This record gives sequence, structure tokens and C-alpha cells, in this order.
Amino acid sequence: MNAPELNAFTGATRAAGVSHAHESARAQVEGAATYIDDIPEVRGTLHAAPVCSHAAHGILRGVDVSAALAVPGVRAVIDAGDIPGDTTLAAFALDEPVFALDTVQFVGQVIALVVADDVMTARRAARLVKLDIEPLDAVLSVHEAHALEHYVLPAVHVKRGDAQAALRRAPHQLEGRFEVGGQEHFYLEGQIAYVLPLEQNQWWVYTSTQHPGEVQHWVSHALGLSNHAVTVECRRMGGGFGGKETQAGHLAVWAAVAANKLRCPVKLRLDRDDDFMITGKRHPFAYHYRVGFDDTGLLCGLDLEMLANCGFSADLSGPVADRAIFHADNAYFLEDVAISSYRCRTNTQSHTAFRGFGGPQGVIVIERILSDIARTLGMEPLDVRLRNLYGIQERNVTHYQMKVEDNILEPLISQLALTSGYRERREQIAAWNANSPVIKKGLALTPVKFGISFTATLFNQGGALVHVYTDGSVQVNHGGTEMGQGLNTKVAQIVADELGVPFDRVLSTAADTSKVPNASATAASAGTDLNGRAAQFAARHVRDNLAAFVAGLDGVGAGSVQFEAGQVITDKSTRTFEDVVAAAYANRIQLWSDGFYRTPKIHYDKATLTGRPFYYFAYGAAVSEVAIDTLTGESRVLKVDILHDVGHSINPALDIGQIEGGFVQGMGWLTNEQLVWNEKGKLTTHAPSTYKIPATGDIPAHLKVDLWPEANREDNVHGSKAVGEPPFMLAISVFEALRDAVAQAGGQPKGMNAPGTAEEVLRAFD
Repeated sequence: MNAPELNAFTGATRAAGVSHAHESARAQVEGAATYIDDIPEVRGTLHAAPVCSHAAHGILRGVDVSAALAVPGVRAVIDAGDIPGDTTLAAFALDEPVFALDTVQFVGQVIALVVADDVMTARRAARLVKLDIEPLDAVLSVHEAHALEHYVLPAVHVKRGDAQAALRRAPHQLEGRFEVGGQEHFYLEGQIAYVLPLEQNQWWVYTSTQHPGEVQHWVSHALGLSNHAVTVECRRMGGGFGGKETQAGHLAVWAAVAANKLRCPVKLRLDRDDDFMITGKRHPFAYHYRVGFDDTGLLCGLDLEMLANCGFSADLSGPVADRAIFHADNAYFLEDVAISSYRCRTNTQSHTAFRGFGGPQGVIVIERILSDIARTLGMEPLDVRLRNLYGIQERNVTHYQMKVEDNILEPLISQLALTSGYRERREQIAAWNANSPVIKKGLALTPVKFGISFTATLFNQGGALVHVYTDGSVQVNHGGTEMGQGLNTKVAQIVADELGVPFDRVLSTAADTSKVPNASATAASAGTDLNGRAAQFAARHVRDNLAAFVAGLDGVGAGSVQFEAGQVITDKSTRTFEDVVAAAYANRIQLWSDGFYRTPKIHYDKATLTGRPFYYFAYGAAVSEVAIDTLTGESRVLKVDILHDVGHSINPALDIGQIEGGFVQGMGWLTNEQLVWNEKGKLTTHAPSTYKIPATGDIPAHLKVDLWPEANREDNVHGSKAVGEPPFMLAISVFEALRDAVAQAGGQPKGMNAPGTAEEVLRAFD
């Protein structure tokens, strides 16, 4: 038997567990990777641009399109009267119109589309449309909305024990209020859709979306068609981060309505300013808490109020706010706790999914509380955190009644504290600060415990197709979407190992609703868990067919047939995979199959938010060191050490990339990314000139990432764990380090809001 051929990139015989290059990396570097705007346009394609409200709230009295229609090249102006189906988007709450009807609800709400021969003509003409809007009072503050009881959804209350009694008994109490801002997704590829009419009132939709199935549903709903008449395709996105989970559907619907009216292909691509003004952001949150604790820093009781700024419609605010409740404990046992969550309606963009999906807004509050407890007691913050961790045998049930069965918090945190030299550095920083009158340093270690699964249980399912062709090459298609995170690469690795073929023999193809129907969004960090397992099962069905065929040829048991390194091996023969496939085809053996996976064990009561909403938890911890200038408020992240739990990594390079990227994105949320609406409800930070994401110069030279070596204790594909969202919350260590630096400089960190901009740092010294 010949020795197995080594993979050219990794030198390994197995595909999973090693760092294969991203399947599109070479094409992306060469500029050959196709995004929606790269698809050759069909003859007769028209281009659309939105007409947006200039008022935050008002009655729409009239729309004068005469000047726009007079522009050469303009073909039509499309509005709600041109919708053949339902004028309300097929979103969960059915509370958002396709186009504004009688009223406008925020600055940027789309009222109509101008359609023209080219995109710049459409955009120029859209600005000529005159809107007659009678102003109404606008609610722009989450506190005002709460006072007026303006909500997009009913409030949710979760309790365990008696928080009020526990607070009364507690030796110490703290009360606090603070706010954390939203965040713009700032994907490199903006929102875009390209809709083509087909024969017999069928439609093909190219869209940059994390949820092709939802786009299919929304478009068919607006056109008054059955789902099977609409096919949605997405080969890849230039980033999504949650911003293309629901809100890509808006563009597809708008373009489809225009294409249906004009009976020709229509493309709609938002420029960056319009994208900022129209689309939702991460939900800003406001908090009010009262916490009780003893002399050792142990939490005795917590009464927490969360106000989520949802914007003008519900979108995904319900599950986002629910996940914030689920993660208000983070890594800590809350024995007596009462949490109230209010989903507030304001006249701003409808806020939506963003990496972490409410989890960061939950985690940050408990980390802030523990840091303040430590400062109040004069204790080391890490010791207070360790004192409150979930236990192994007891103190191991969450406030929503899920048992924490896979707890690795204490050993992971302790290992990171040791390898990063955390305690020694605390002493060094104290010495530095004592001798540095202007520049002060801060240090913080914060952990993450993040639940993996969609909180909407029905979405925890995945499907895939695996085709083996007669030359032995393999194609896999699944319900997930590729947004740069490497999902297609991981799925191809899984399929390659299941069939025992080299990685480069497997091709992942575009997400397509005509291949895998009813697929869930690529979100909740579950892309590989769901689609990778479904693809594994599909490949296994094909492998079992081939094994039975070869077993019959050799007179051996099917279970003894091995597939590895491109060969099919029994005790009696060794054949190449290609030869086996060719022979199987000649004998009419099925060489393709589907696979389906549903996440086991999960269940919960939506009314009480109790049960087991998550299959497992992903863990991690980060140590961040920062410096602040007490005269200007400017700050810099100096060093970051991360230890993160990804189970047995399917692709370590991709996972480390996700950890680094998630951390830096979280760092931006908490330091320099600030959304500002003016008194008229207009977003004033609506371009790269006014909204600052982290740049290469903001990334510390020391950014060290290590992976926890233990496999997932639940039966997940290859023993892996999800990695997309949990690292985002590691960046809370940066914000706590900023507050530590402020405290060591004699400021008031308890009053700091996020993001910790230079202005916010300076305010802490007022």
C-alpha cells in the first residue's frame, strides 16, 4: 500500500484540525472573488436609489416626483402603491412597512425608489424628490420612551429567589446607572441586491445576506407569490456581523418591487452614507442596578433594569434583549436576582442583530458591577471575580434554570492569569502610576461564558447536499452563508475527512434556496455547528453507500471499509477513491445525498425565559493593559493576552483570526465607535469621516491568542465549539482596564459610559 499523500498547504493527511487556507483567499487577493456588484449585469438592467425621510417623525402629506422624473435616464419612481402583495414586510412582528405609508418614523426611512439607467443618475434624481412632511413629536431617548411606555414589544421579567430581601440583608449595597452605545456594522461590502425576472413570474435574487431563506420569504410576500417562485443566491458577503441577517431583506424587497413594476432587472446598492442612515445598529442599552454583597465580594442580591433602544420597529429586538437577560450573569452565579427588560420604541433606525446579539450588552453590566464592588472593598478585582464564579457541583445553575455542565472557568482564568503575569503586572502598573503624573495605566482580566444556539429553538437546524462526481471530485452545498469567516472552508474540511479525500477535491458552492430550502440564518455563531454537521451526515450517507458496495466486492463487512488519503481500503484490497466511485456509478450506486441536523437537548419556556436555550457554552478570558492621558482623555491599548475555548479546532488559523477580529471589533465598540443623533433625530456620525472604527494603528503590538486544548464536552462536530461571537466580549476587558486607569488616576470610573472615548474619559475627572 502506498503512503498517503500529504496536503500541499498543511503537510497533513487529514483536513480537519489543521490550518488550511481560506477557500477564497487566493481569489480575493487576486480580485477574482465575485461579490454581488461583480456579477455581469443582464442587458436592460436598471439601477435604483432610495428617497429617504428627512424628519424623525411626521405625517407624510405628499411626495413631488416631477423634478426627478424630468432627469434624463430616469425611468420611474416606485412607492407603496406599486407593491403587488403585502405592503408590510414579512418580519416577525409585522410592524414595518415596505415603504413609508402615511407617516415617517425616522430620519432615513425609505419612502420611494428612483429607478434610472445608471446608479449615479438614480442617486442624483432621488435627491430632487420633494417631501411634504408635517412634523410630529419624536421620541429620541430611551429614557423618554420608557417614561411614556413606548415599547415595540412587551417587557420581560426574570426572577430567582427574592432579590429585594437579599438586598436588605446584604452587608453592603451599590446602586448605579450607566449607558452603552450602539455600533455600526461597517461591513466592507455595503447592502446590495440584484433582482432578475425569469419566465412565468419567477424571480432570481442575488443578495448579500446572512439569511437567504428569509429574503426569499420577504420577496415572495411582497410580490404576492409562493416561495417556490423566488430563488435567492449568495456566494459570499464582504462582511455581515449581523447587519445582513434581516436588513438585507429590505433591499431585496425594494429592488423586487421595482423589477416587478418595470419588468426588467433592477440593482439597488446603497452608498455608505445612505447605508448608515437607513440600516439599524447594535442596540444601545441603558441600565439601572442595585447590588448587594458581603465583605468578601460575594454577590448577595441583584436588581437589574435594562432599557433596550430598539428604534422604531421590533426587527430582532425581542431575541436580542432576551439574550442580554441570558448573559447578564456572564460567568457568575446569581442566587437572588430580578431582571426587568424593556424594549423601547424610539424614532431612530430599527436596531438589529450585531455580533453577540445582545450578549455583550448583558455581559458588560455584571463585569462593571464586580469591578465596582472590588474598588468599594479595596479588593483585587480578579479575586472578586473568582469568588463569584459558577461552581462545578453546586452554584452551577443559571438564573434561567440551565445547569452549567461544561464549566472550565476557574482553570481557564487561572491559567491566563499565570501565563500573562497578571498579578505581577498589577504591581508594576501601580508602581508606574505612582511615578507618572499624566499618563496612567490600567489592567483588567475579564472572562466570557457565552451560550451557543439560537434562542429561537426552531432555527437550530441545518441542511446540506453532498455530490460525488464520477471523477471522484466532491461538491457540497449547505444552508449557511460565507461572510469571510471561513464557514465554507470548515465545511469542506469536514466533508473531505468524512470521505477520506484530499481537501482540494471538495468544492463548496453558493448558498441557494433552490438547493437547501428553509435554511436558518448564518448567525448565533452556529454556522459550522449546524451546517458542518449536516454536511458531515450527507457525506456519511454517500460513504456508507460506497462502503457497502466495496464490502460486497471484497466479501467483508461494510464497517471494516476505510476511507483515507484518497484511498478505499479493506483487508483484501486498496483502491483509489476515484476508481471506487467510477465502479459504483457503473453499478448504479447513489453518489449524492442530503444531510440534516437538529441541535439536541435544547428547550425553554418563552413566557418565563427558563429552560435550556443553549446546547453548550463557549468560554474565554482576556487580560488587557491600557494607558490614558489624563490631560486629553486619549487612550491606547498596550497589551492583550487571550485564552479562548474553541474546543478541538477544525481550523486553528481561521479560529484565531475570528478571535482577533472579534476582539478588535469589540474594542472599537467600547472605545472609539460612537453613534450620535442630534436633537432632530438625524444620525450625525454617518460616514468614515465622523464614525471611527479601529485602524491598524489601534491594534496593540502585543496581541497574544492561545487556544484552550479541551474538546467540546457535548457531541459537536469534530469536538469543536463556535467561535464567531464569544471573542467579541473579551474586549470588555479593555473598557474595564480604562476604568481601572481612571480609578488609579483619582477619577470616578463609576460614572463612565461606553464607549470610553477621550471625552468620556475626561468627564470621569470632572
